[in-house]
Amino acid sequence: MLTRKVQNDLEDIALKNYEMPLDQFNGIHLSLAEMASLVPLDSTKHYEDYLARLHQVPRATEQVIELLKLGEKDGLMPPKFLLEKVATQCDSIAAPEGEASAFADPVKKFPAEIAPADQERLRDAILRAIDTDVRPTYLKLGKFVREDYAPKGRTEPGFWALPDGDARYRAAVRKETTTDITPEQIHQLGLAQVREIEAQMNAIAKQQGFADWKSFGTATLNNPKLMASSREEVLDTYRRYIAQMQPKLPELFGLLPKARLEVIPVEAYREKEAAAASYQQPTPDGSRPGRVYVNTGDYHERDLPEMEATAYHEGIPGHHMQLSIQEELPELPAFRQHAFYTAYIEGWALYAERLGKEVGFYQDPQNDFARLGSELLRAARLVEDTGVHYKHWTRDQMVEFFEEHSLETGTDLQAEVDRYIAWPGQALSYKIGQLKFLELRKRAQDQLGDKFDIRAFHDEMLNGGAMPLDVLDWRTNSWIAAVKAEAAPKGGK
Repeated sequence: MLTRKVQNDLEDIALKNYEMPLDQFNGIHLSLAEMASLVPLDSTKHYEDYLARLHQVPRATEQVIELLKLGEKDGLMPPKFLLEKVATQCDSIAAPEGEASAFADPVKKFPAEIAPADQERLRDAILRAIDTDVRPTYLKLGKFVREDYAPKGRTEPGFWALPDGDARYRAAVRKETTTDITPEQIHQLGLAQVREIEAQMNAIAKQQGFADWKSFGTATLNNPKLMASSREEVLDTYRRYIAQMQPKLPELFGLLPKARLEVIPVEAYREKEAAAASYQQPTPDGSRPGRVYVNTGDYHERDLPEMEATAYHEGIPGHHMQLSIQEELPELPAFRQHAFYTAYIEGWALYAERLGKEVGFYQDPQNDFARLGSELLRAARLVEDTGVHYKHWTRDQMVEFFEEHSLETGTDLQAEVDRYIAWPGQALSYKIGQLKFLELRKRAQDQLGDKFDIRAFHDEMLNGGAMPLDVLDWRTNSWIAAVKAEAAPKGGK
C-alpha cells in the first residue's frame, strides 16, 4: 500500500498538478484560515508557536504565488470563473479587523493556566501580527489572483482542455476510485444508477399521491414547513439525528469509536462555497473531537428532511465511525492510521446512509425520499464528472442534467457543479465505493449463509483502516475463507 501511494504521488508530480494549488475548495488561503481551529492552544508555548506561524504567512503565500506563476508558464490553469471566487474569498478573509478576524479566535479565550501577563502580551502580539502580516498578505494574494492570474485562467471547465488532459483525467480517476474502470464505463454506470434510484423515488412519490418523483420533490422543496427557520434549527436537526443513531450502533458494530463528536457551524468565510455539511476527524490523542461542520448560511433554503441522511453520512455511522476508529487502531503503522483513500472513505459514508433505514429510521416518507435523493445525487455525479472532464460537457450542460436528475436547487446546485469542475474525479468516489461495500456484503451473505454476522462484517470493513478497493476485496475474501474454516466440522477418529 505504501509503494502504491508513492507511485500515485510520483504520477501526480509528473503531471505537475501541484502547479494548480488554488480553487474555491482547496488552497493555502483556506487552510491557513482554518489553522486556529486545528492547532493545539493549551499552553504559552503553543500560543508562541501560533504567533510564529502567523509571522510566516507572508513567506508561505509568496511561495504559492511563485507556484501559480509556474503553472501559468506550463499552461496549467484552473477555470477563470473559479479563480474569481478565490479572489473574493481572500478579500472576505482579509476584511475583518482585530478580534473579528478568523485568525484571532485564540485570543478570545485563553486557558486558565496561562498567566495574565502572558495573556495580555500574546493577545497584543497576535492581533498585531494579524493586522501587519496576515491581512495585508491576503489582500495581496487576492489582488494577484484577480488582476494577474484569473484573467489568464482557462475558459473551458473540463480537465480535457489542459495539456495531456485525457491522461490527466484518467490518472485522477484511478487515484480517486482506486480502480481501473474507464471514464466511459463510469458514465454508463452513472446513467444506469440514476434510472434505478429514480424508479425507487417514483414508488414513494406515488404512495404519497403524486404522479412522479419530480412532482413530489418539488412539493417538498416548496413546503415552508420543511425548510429551516433559523441557523440554530439546522444545527439542532443534525444533532438530533446523530443522537438517535448512537444507541443503535451496537446492533451493527462490535468495534466502536472512542473519540467524541460535535456539530458546529461552517465558518462565515466558507459559507457561500461550502457543501451542506462536512467532517473533520479528531486528533489521535483525543484533544480535539471529531467535528461535523454544518452550513447554516441561507438557512431558509435548507431542506430539513435531507439532513437525516447527511447526519449519518458525516457523523455516525459514517465518517466519524470510520475515520476515528482508523486512528485508534494501534497495530496499524502511522501511514495507515491516517490513510486517505477517497473511494473507501466516501463509499463507506454513503453506505452508512442506508444503515439508518436498516435500524428503523427514516420513518417520515419525506426523509426516506430525501435519502434516495441523496443517493441520486451521488449517481448523477458519475455522469456529471465524466461529462465535463471526459465528454467535453459545458457548465450549462451540467446544470441542465442536474436540474433534470436531482433534487438540488439554487446555491447548492451551483456549488455542486463548480465542485466537480474544480476537483476532477473526487465526486466519482462516493458511488463507486458504496457499490463495492454493497457487493462485498452480498458476497459474504451468499457464501456464509447463517454464519453471516452483520456486526462481524462491519468490523472487518473498518478494522484495517482505509485502503484501495481492490485490497479491500482481497481482504474480505480472506475473512470469508477464515469464517468458513472456523465453522467447518473438525475431523476425528
